[in-house]
Amino acid sequence: MSKASESIMQGLQEALEEAQGKRELRTHTYTVVSAQIYKADEIRAIRNRLGMSQAIFASFMSVSKKTVEAWEAGRNMPDGPARRILSMVKEDPKLPERYYIVVKKE
Repeated sequence: MSKASESIMQGLQEALEEAQGKRELRTHTYTVVSAQIYKADEIRAIRNRLGMSQAIFASFMSVSKKTVEAWEAGRNMPDGPARRILSMVKEDPKLPERYYIVVKKE
């Protein structure tokens, strides 16, 4: 039996034991914080703090430069995933480099 099959069988056995009251499984409860809504000036400030041009920032965010321009002009707003990424890099500006999403040339 493969490792994957063994793992699945073990999980099923544990679930069965829990259902029969023979075992208590650990459970975790999570609360997901809503993604912040960013205004045009906040997006520009985050991009500037990262030291990125609009073109590089657009590439980092996987959107077009026109999209970044629209965000920063207040004509459009980032969607959920983009808002989550903005929150992450606002808190940790080194995140893109640490995860090799961008490589800064000295």
